[in-house]
Amino acid sequence: MRHPFILRLLVCLLILNLGACGEVATLPEQAGVGPHPTLPSPNPTLFPTVNIAPAKGWPAGATPRAAAGLTVSAFATGLDHPRWLYVLPNGDVLVAETNAPPKPEDSKGIKGWIMKLVMKRAGAGVPSANRITLLRDANGDGIAETRTVFLQGLNSPFGMTLVGNDLYVANTDGLVRFPYRTGETQIIEPGVKVIDLPAGPINHHWTKNVIASRAGSRLYVTVGSNSNVGENGVENEVNRAAIWEVDPATGRSRIFASGLRNPNGLAWQPQSGALWTTVNERDEIGSDLVPDYMTSVKDGAFYGWPYSYYGQHVDTRVEPPRPDLVAKAIAPDYALGAHTASLGLVFYEGNLLPKRFMGGAFIGQHGSWNRQPRSGYKVIFVPFADGHPDGTPEDVLTGFVSAHGDALGRPVGVAVDRVGALLVADDVGNIVWRVTPAMAK
Repeated sequence: MRHPFILRLLVCLLILNLGACGEVATLPEQAGVGPHPTLPSPNPTLFPTVNIAPAKGWPAGATPRAAAGLTVSAFATGLDHPRWLYVLPNGDVLVAETNAPPKPEDSKGIKGWIMKLVMKRAGAGVPSANRITLLRDANGDGIAETRTVFLQGLNSPFGMTLVGNDLYVANTDGLVRFPYRTGETQIIEPGVKVIDLPAGPINHHWTKNVIASRAGSRLYVTVGSNSNVGENGVENEVNRAAIWEVDPATGRSRIFASGLRNPNGLAWQPQSGALWTTVNERDEIGSDLVPDYMTSVKDGAFYGWPYSYYGQHVDTRVEPPRPDLVAKAIAPDYALGAHTASLGLVFYEGNLLPKRFMGGAFIGQHGSWNRQPRSGYKVIFVPFADGHPDGTPEDVLTGFVSAHGDALGRPVGVAVDRVGALLVADDVGNIVWRVTPAMAK
């Protein structure tokens, strides 16, 4: 056989749902969770572990499983790939119905072909609706009876934040400001671009999130990397893998923190006032590496990507090496499990859910593709005390993968509604779930 590698590749593709052609985790998922995760030696393979849960959607009447003392119901159904949520002061819920933009230069060749198949299998191959939908539950029954197209014609929108009467939307290629009036169900005025954001024909990690400072004078914007570990060239990583600080009045920006491969969730910790983020770490060095994480974000800090992971653990795949930057890399605060794709983040400050949730963090884990067995595919809660993680995570919503290994749903963004219920965007189920105490509706 003149092309044994190609043959092996084709065999791997035919058995995607059986795993990685031999590579499996040697540690339980929980070994990669907490303030001091276990970090074994890297285990790179000729072809990456591909173990995606095929996207199927929920059967009629089915829901995720809620933790003890909680119940879950559908707040809104029939959406188009809902990824991110934002609750307006009047209680209206904004949903970004969105997906990746065209990325013609992202991972060309055999690897790119594999990843396109993987994303399609995961439910991420549909065109982006490019809109934000408003959901309103005026009668308080836990179901959105009003649904309107709030903004349309956007470019793979993701994060949203309101400052006064200005609504900021993070498109994949720029931060845009729209005028907002309380109670309106549609914005027809054109937006004003505040600042361009890195995009282009690669645009590997396309999601851009935004959060406002407490005073509203600064915005913080996430920009993911343009590759797994810099394989597309450092020239394509300028100002990426970072959180930007933006002055919305002038459009001036600076890099607030860097070395963050793919930051998504952003939230202010209520006890400490610190900015926290969730970050998706690198792939293709084994099922046990590298843990995704959540961390407080320090001004001017460097978190290692691509040259090192979880502090100063050098990634030897990256050329040329940068020992000077590795020496500056700081370890994150709390690991969330290898390949869990931890995206959504919200700290709980409501009064509806049980007291054990006060001040802690809910995290939406979209689920792994590069781990055997799978990890993530759930919503978890990390307790906090005195502004820091304190204890082991609790599974809040599970059951997103069927007994046959199909993805019935995949959680992404999380938010807390006006009365204190937890909302979860499910981009495979096309549902926004609502979590309340078991005796409440």
